[in-house]
Amino acid sequence: MVEAMASPLPRQARPEITIAVCRGACRLMRQTGRSVVLEMPLPDGRRADIFAVGAGGDLTIVEVKSSIEDWRADNKWPDYLAWCDQLYFAVPVDFPQALIPEPVGLIVADAYGGELLRHPPRRAVAAARRKSLLIDCARLASERLARLEDPDFVELG
Repeated sequence: MVEAMASPLPRQARPEITIAVCRGACRLMRQTGRSVVLEMPLPDGRRADIFAVGAGGDLTIVEVKSSIEDWRADNKWPDYLAWCDQLYFAVPVDFPQALIPEPVGLIVADAYGGELLRHPPRRAVAAARRKSLLIDCARLASERLARLEDPDFVELG
């Protein structure tokens, strides 16, 4: 019987990789002056992994892909283009970067930070849509903060 040799580094499960890449991408967004909200619901029913707002109101969506399988299962990414000025994919260091299409930005990240390897083109979101998204983002962030401060609150009605 042949025993499998242990790899020198423990292999992370995909959820751990997703969390690490998300954390690093969020750190990068904050370092570039953006504020982030995770798992932001969009009006079309999609959910942005990272929704980032710049000081001037610019909207950035970062989709996190932890593996090739995760990337191949995602055929909805073009839908995000309508809801942001810039769209990025954040991937782990060992992800085959050639899979990420040119019109999308590319971030490589781990739990400690991220590096922006490619900027996407800017596509201006319409003013009315921008206002609506900014209001939705502010309300979501405020509600999440309120729940942290008062986890026992029960909504009536």
